[in-house]
Amino acid sequence: MELDSEQYGCAHYTRRCKIRAPCCGEVFDCRHCHNEAKNSLEIDLNDRHEIPRHEINKVICSLCNKEQDVQQYCSGCGACMGKYFCGKCNFFDDDVTKNQYHCDGCGICRTGGVDKFFHCDKCGCCYSNVLRDSHHCVEGAMHHNCPVCFEYLFDSTKDISVLHCGHTIHLECLNEMRAHHHFSCPVCSRSACDMSDAWKKLDEEVAATPMPEFYQKKMIWILCNDCGVTSNVNYHVLAQKCPGCSSYNTRETRGGPAAARSRV
Repeated sequence: MELDSEQYGCAHYTRRCKIRAPCCGEVFDCRHCHNEAKNSLEIDLNDRHEIPRHEINKVICSLCNKEQDVQQYCSGCGACMGKYFCGKCNFFDDDVTKNQYHCDGCGICRTGGVDKFFHCDKCGCCYSNVLRDSHHCVEGAMHHNCPVCFEYLFDSTKDISVLHCGHTIHLECLNEMRAHHHFSCPVCSRSACDMSDAWKKLDEEVAATPMPEFYQKKMIWILCNDCGVTSNVNYHVLAQKCPGCSSYNTRETRGGPAAARSRV
């Protein structure tokens, strides 16, 4: 049955079915609707929970209200409950423009097209083919919370950015950081983007701001957050430049390399 699906579904998905949650037995439009309802502040802390998506085994047709086992076509009225259907994830969606596909490595459905993404076994997630030969592998890269908003990244519906260091973060959180002039990874402090233009401007500012004679011979130890090298450099009130990679993303330490390693 080809029927207009725009009147069905929820804010998360357009489809012609609801699900019965195996955890609490209640009916919801989708797993996100369940998780939002069952993790709200109005719910007692001991009762909050998320739905185990792979354990969903009952769906209710939105057209005839027949409850049945998970399947793409209603056993009652024959309606297609979702043009995209995954029997492994028990997932339905009528908006096939998302180019959904199931990744066996991730164990869940992804969007964007199977031909445009690859699964990295070490990182444990799918990345764009653009990053196939250039991304820095971090074990379980997306199996943690966003370092800014703390939402779990692996199955987040928001766009995710992979930083140069290999750590991951929501794209909107990264943009919010940049809007507040924070340009380093919240996890490891490495530069989150190409900072070469900023370093050139700092070179000019440092050159235009000579230190008083008393400080001209003052030396300090610094650790570079970008290349990890510890160096002994001339102190400057504006910033300390790494002599190895020319980065100003550095921090002062209380001693040489051995002391810096003990604190990293």
